[in-house]
Amino acid sequence: MAEYFVLDIAESLLGKLASSVYGQASRAYDVYEDVQGIKDTLSIVKGVLLDAEEKREQQHGLREWLSQIQNVCLDAEDILDGFQCQNLRKQVVKASGTTRMKVGHFFSSSNSLLLRFKMARQIKYIRHRLDKIAADGNKFGLQRIHADHRLVQRREMTYSYVDASGVIGREKDKEAILKLLMQPHPLGDGDKSLCVIPLVGIGGLGKTTLAKLVFNDKRMDELFKLKIWVCVSDDFDIRQIIIKIINSASASAPNIAFAHQENLNSLDIEQLQSRLRHKLSSQKYLLVLDDIWSDDRTKWIELKDLLKVGAVGNKIIVTTRSNTIASMMGTVTPYVLEGLSMENCLSLFVKWAFKEGEETKYPNLVEIGKEIVKKCRGVPLAVRTLGSSLFLNFNLERWKFVRDHEIWNLKQKKDDILPALKLSYDQMPSYLRLCFAYFSLFPKDFCFSDACVTDLWGAHGLLRSPVGSQKIENISRLYIDELRSRSFLEDFEDLGAHLYCFKVHDLVHDLALYIAKGELVVVNSHTSNIPGQVRHLSVVENDSLSNALFYKSRRVRTILFPIHGVGVDSESLLYTWITRYKYLRVLSLSDSRIETLPNSIGKLEHLRALCLENNRKIKRLPHSICKLQNLKFLSLRGCMELETLPKGLGMLVSLQRLLITTKQSILPEDEFASLNNLHTLSFEYCDNLKFLFRRAQLTSLKVLLVQSCGCLESLPLHILPKLEVLFVIRCMTLNLSLNCESPNHSLRMKLLHLEHCPRQQTLPQWIQGAADTLQRLFILNCDSLEVLPEWLTRMSHLKMLHIFNCPQLLSLPNDMHSLTALEDLSIDGCPELCRKCEPQSGEYWSFISHIKRFSIGETREEKLLFRMRSQLRLRLRN
Repeated sequence: MAEYFVLDIAESLLGKLASSVYGQASRAYDVYEDVQGIKDTLSIVKGVLLDAEEKREQQHGLREWLSQIQNVCLDAEDILDGFQCQNLRKQVVKASGTTRMKVGHFFSSSNSLLLRFKMARQIKYIRHRLDKIAADGNKFGLQRIHADHRLVQRREMTYSYVDASGVIGREKDKEAILKLLMQPHPLGDGDKSLCVIPLVGIGGLGKTTLAKLVFNDKRMDELFKLKIWVCVSDDFDIRQIIIKIINSASASAPNIAFAHQENLNSLDIEQLQSRLRHKLSSQKYLLVLDDIWSDDRTKWIELKDLLKVGAVGNKIIVTTRSNTIASMMGTVTPYVLEGLSMENCLSLFVKWAFKEGEETKYPNLVEIGKEIVKKCRGVPLAVRTLGSSLFLNFNLERWKFVRDHEIWNLKQKKDDILPALKLSYDQMPSYLRLCFAYFSLFPKDFCFSDACVTDLWGAHGLLRSPVGSQKIENISRLYIDELRSRSFLEDFEDLGAHLYCFKVHDLVHDLALYIAKGELVVVNSHTSNIPGQVRHLSVVENDSLSNALFYKSRRVRTILFPIHGVGVDSESLLYTWITRYKYLRVLSLSDSRIETLPNSIGKLEHLRALCLENNRKIKRLPHSICKLQNLKFLSLRGCMELETLPKGLGMLVSLQRLLITTKQSILPEDEFASLNNLHTLSFEYCDNLKFLFRRAQLTSLKVLLVQSCGCLESLPLHILPKLEVLFVIRCMTLNLSLNCESPNHSLRMKLLHLEHCPRQQTLPQWIQGAADTLQRLFILNCDSLEVLPEWLTRMSHLKMLHIFNCPQLLSLPNDMHSLTALEDLSIDGCPELCRKCEPQSGEYWSFISHIKRFSIGETREEKLLFRMRSQLRLRLRN
């Protein structure tokens, strides 16, 4: 893997070496000459890296040389980052005021003279290694290349949820599947209560896309009372599939789409199957089981027997890559999805490679495009990916390069399209390739949030501003937009206020695994050992963990547990990791079952992200955790037994996101006031909290989530001057009007989500302070809400208003037509109000007829919005 990321890593290191922080620190530690020597040598080496990458396939020795360059750069970064940590600690001591001696003692475990000697020795060794490797590179005859010509411009983005018009060549397939679904008794195994239609084809053909087209066809809404979508993916876990079906059925059912879903994980299989059969009984349903991989017939028959309930005419669509699975599961002949015709492939290619109508100006490129399309073998994903890679690039040689590149000759499995994807990957800018590789650490069908990728990429220093000093969340969004423009992402949803989520296509995930091998490793039951060069680990199975597995590796920077329910339960293994991997940047121990966290956690001075969420045993945290001055993300969400927050929390001066569950009744306000970089704060299941803050000013906070805090009485919005996003969910005693400023108090709020607020008969007056900024307002399950105030119509920037399950709400403000920015209005679960808003006949129709998108009691829209809310919350938690 080293040859693919060395340029980005070298550039990152050079950027650090050139900074004033490193310059001052190197003088203070008397290693300035050696640091400058590293910088000079690395600058020379960087000049030939592009040429080395181009020639690596022809010269095997070059691949090893590039690997050595990468390793020495990463080792240098580990050592040099110690400068930054020492600088942050000095800031803490300096800012501590009267407690300076106490704080100084807290950090006094390291002898300064010994530390100076140790760092000087390590820097000299790095310089020696780099000089030797650079000298070895002379034998390859490399040339200096100053520009990376592989850069591809970003195309304009759209954010439509389902764009049926963008699907080319599948109309006949869609009608064929619809015909099968509408047949009263299709031929099969004689079981008229359950018909299973398999959709089979190789990866990337568009099986899921076709299933979505069918699923969202209006004719299906008329035919089926319930429509249920379940992504099964790799593991055919009957328990989890049942839970997904129940939840999806709840979202699909009229009038209950936004009801709070119960926690089904605690139920045993007998209780689950009973809930499932009750949910499906007397209902005619359409169920999509997407992406089946398991050929275990016993499991399928067990699930199928549970699904044989409800009305006659139930249908199941199954998508799979395997003909064997299709034959096993189907009650009718499998529908084999073929590749697109050459004509349709070319149409799709032109759509992605040119702006509309622009292809007529470049007939020579279109001819080359025809040859490129032939190599894609009718697979839409390959066509879209290659078309995107050439968008706005009219260089004839570049098009020939794509057509003739030897990557097509790579050995591959039958029907694999890795060459098409790999070629587009190779054309990525170097800074984007390393970011892309991190997707391999997560399971297929993982829902990524903006916070998830920003935390991970940011922790490893991958988010570098191309212009000026942009915020890392903005840079992360630029990277995501570019990956999306190259067709590497799917199911992208922009939820506003800088909140978004997406998934990675299965084939793209396979590509990430392919290019990440060696340094990014997924640990499962098949893993026999961890290679010594590994730097990033993702653990996906509990049974795969043992001390013996990790004995060779020393350079690990990342440990993740990305799957719900999978976590570490061995405190000795955790101690080994913390002791051995002193350069860890990311340590995510979610869903672990440990009672204590080692005091040595404070020695991980490079740590940027620490996740302990959903640990149900831990009661206290070591105070040494507050030595982690580089820490930017700390999650204690779901730590239901945590009695108190660690003392010295205010010393985490770099902290940006903090998610808390605690039994503590009073928060240390002075500590929170010291967190000057904190922009996201979450309190969930903090049952003893009556007040958050009374006097502390959180001047940088932008996102606040309070959920299931049963004793909370008020919110201190007047001390949150920069708040942009507020979620209030199931805080039953909360009075949103208590202890808040007057309506004249100016707010910056852009998104407000109120859910299960039983004390609210109307909206709180302070919302008027956001009249010039509020863009999205969501009101859910507020049983006492009776009226929307007239001043709501003065929200000049309000784009989206969703109201669900507020049965006492009878009317809208009279001046709804004044909301000229309103584009999206959805109302359901408000019987009388829905009646008044009926198109044409409703008395409020004239108030709202100007709104571009509106839905009144539409189940399909409810389901979409339910998914959006769930993913919006996911963003805050990831």
